[in-house]
Amino acid sequence: MVNITAKSKSAIGYGPSSSTVQYKVGSGSWTINGGTSTGSPINTTNRSAVDERPYSQFVPSSYSASSPAPLVVLLHGYGSSGKQQESYMNFTAVAEQRGFILAYPDGTGDVTGRQFWNATDACCAFSSNVDDDAYLIAMLDDIEAKYSINRKRIYFVGHSNGGFMSYHMACKHSDRVAAIASLAGATFFNSSDCGANNPVSVLQVHGTSDATILYNGGSILGNQYPSALASVSQWVTVNKCLTNSVSLAEKIDLEKSIAGDETSIASWTKCRNGTEVELWTIENAGHIPALTSSFASKIYDFFSSHPKS
Repeated sequence: MVNITAKSKSAIGYGPSSSTVQYKVGSGSWTINGGTSTGSPINTTNRSAVDERPYSQFVPSSYSASSPAPLVVLLHGYGSSGKQQESYMNFTAVAEQRGFILAYPDGTGDVTGRQFWNATDACCAFSSNVDDDAYLIAMLDDIEAKYSINRKRIYFVGHSNGGFMSYHMACKHSDRVAAIASLAGATFFNSSDCGANNPVSVLQVHGTSDATILYNGGSILGNQYPSALASVSQWVTVNKCLTNSVSLAEKIDLEKSIAGDETSIASWTKCRNGTEVELWTIENAGHIPALTSSFASKIYDFFSSHPKS
């Protein structure tokens, strides 16, 4: 059994504050603090239609209603928050550069106050049956009602428990999700619990020395989760990829505390509807890698190459 360590529960740290917009679904009114102008990026804190749960979002300065924007949803790990996850991965800078809208919601606090996502049997609703699926779908609906979203380019990326939840959303909403990326997460242990009917591009990023969510699979409180390879293999089957795994000769650098290019890439191509499955293995990295500044950009490169067909 794998224990969720104190390190995996700890806060990663908040980034700088921005002007905030508070919005209540159905109220028809906005309260704006700090002010914005056309052509300026906007950070907002909104509330979904499910239990008025909040979520934060970033709208790039290039946004125009006449040009539907991609949407990336960033999901935090167990014990963290949307803002802490954004500070860790820094997707906001890439959103401004590449022109996508970024949403980073918060999970529900457990009895100890640590926020979680009810993603799979293994992780991480240890004492609750909260419906995070409904919350995230309500959030998507809310964003699509406010902004012009390219519905062929809706993506999820998450760390640890957020990676589990990203897999959950791909499984349960394969008609809506174009691609996901999971850092140190895993999918359902039993592929029958996924139930995806449509192909989704999947990227799994995982350190071989992860002692919290094991690279080779494990269990949490007696509930099993698959290995990094088994997680992507489920999607090789769903996507009906025609090629075996191809290991790319060139490695990349994702972990700044490990010298050199430590990350190998395995890729499965020729999948249904132009989808692709990749496994990025960070040699000797732990559960919370010291990510390089190019991490978010590389993840979005994968996303932007894989819209819904």
